[in-house]
Amino acid sequence: MASAVETLIRSVVNKGVMAVAAFNRDRKKDDGTPNPFLTGIHTPMTGETTHENLAVSGTIPADLDGRYIRIGPNPLSANPALYHWFLGDGMVHGVRLKGGKALWYRNRWIRSTAVSAALGEAPAPGPRAERFDTVNTNVLGHAGQTWAIVEAGGFPVRIDEELNTIAHDPFGGTLHHSFSAHPHLDPDSGEMHAICYKADVQDTLWHVVVDASGTVTREEPIRVQHGPMIHDCMITKNYVIILDLPCTFSMKALLGGSQFPYQWNPEHPARIGLLRRDGRGEDTIWCAVEPCYVFHPANAYEDADGTVIFDSCVHNRMFDDGAQGPDSTDVPFERWTIDPASRAVARRVIDPSPQEFPRPNETRIGKPYRYAYTLAMPEGGDVAFLKETRLYKHDLEAGTRQVHDFGAGRVAGEFVFVPKAGATAEDDGWLMGYVIDTDSETTDLVILDAQKFEGPAQANITIPHRIPPGFHGNWVAA
Repeated sequence: MASAVETLIRSVVNKGVMAVAAFNRDRKKDDGTPNPFLTGIHTPMTGETTHENLAVSGTIPADLDGRYIRIGPNPLSANPALYHWFLGDGMVHGVRLKGGKALWYRNRWIRSTAVSAALGEAPAPGPRAERFDTVNTNVLGHAGQTWAIVEAGGFPVRIDEELNTIAHDPFGGTLHHSFSAHPHLDPDSGEMHAICYKADVQDTLWHVVVDASGTVTREEPIRVQHGPMIHDCMITKNYVIILDLPCTFSMKALLGGSQFPYQWNPEHPARIGLLRRDGRGEDTIWCAVEPCYVFHPANAYEDADGTVIFDSCVHNRMFDDGAQGPDSTDVPFERWTIDPASRAVARRVIDPSPQEFPRPNETRIGKPYRYAYTLAMPEGGDVAFLKETRLYKHDLEAGTRQVHDFGAGRVAGEFVFVPKAGATAEDDGWLMGYVIDTDSETTDLVILDAQKFEGPAQANITIPHRIPPGFHGNWVAA
């Protein structure tokens, strides 16, 4: 357990602590060692561009009218000795589809205070979170607006149809604490649910609900210890699922000058929480699980016997010795059966191959479902994290896996599922995501027919430059 002194320090991350951290950061000089998240495929873009009437091979489905948007880190400047992939200035990349054409591609930095200053602009309007205002992790449409979002205390940022920053906006002032990079939309109520934390609050999480109009209606506190990093959550009909796992705030790392003060903490008990969606935080049902880390669930639902089924990509550890990005070596796709009566968790490996970024047909969020789509990861870990060329389709009823291989030198990111107009089957839809061609230094927005998963792409829309690997994106219909 943490010492009494450490507990005291954790409770007040004050100006003195931050001054020590800043002093030790300033001492870390660039020694010329390449940072894998600033070089090669991750080399940042140096400006904002617009390309119109993009080249297309194949046929863009006529029913797609909207924007595919993805966000990720793209630092304007960075000290390679200090830079962590999760902290780069946010940049949004989008392609506008309409009438079977790719009308444009745009990339735009999210205007944090630092980005606006670096670009010689006045600060974007709107309130800022106390500690930071970099937003770089997810982008989605909700309540008629497009939102760029981040975890750990940053407020959402509204962007316009052409990806320009409108304002930092805590949902019209209705968000009082923190938001998440991964809210999940209830397809029936239109509410977004999220489990949220703040980097400078070590003993509390919040279950936040944003209604269909974009108003926060619930911020229920949940007591924890050690300041766990909670990247994602999941919902079922009755519960929100809390992932309280042993990657926690590290005062030692902060005081040592780390810009990303989260580390693997074997002293932190790993547990899964089931909180009733309208319940009190103190009534959370906590269930112990073997130490591991989950960035991204695929889905969850309640079985007829009252157990909760939870599918996710599971890391054996996280931030144990990696100072610049994810450092796990084993990431299977697993199914956990959580029994709220016995508080037991049974783990079963669905697929042992390393994989990440699981996405289902999200009209099935919180409900029984059949298909999940995941991105292959390199075997044995990789310092650049993304080098694989394959996407997986899991049939969870048949117990089978299909593979779409984009080909040598073509590196894919997360793919999102978009149901076809009038779809009747769960997998009747399009899959889309960016694929980098490392030979030509270009990027394609690739559209696959999910029911013809292993076949040729429905369409390849070419952007004439490399888009660095990013985090998350979504289809935002017009």
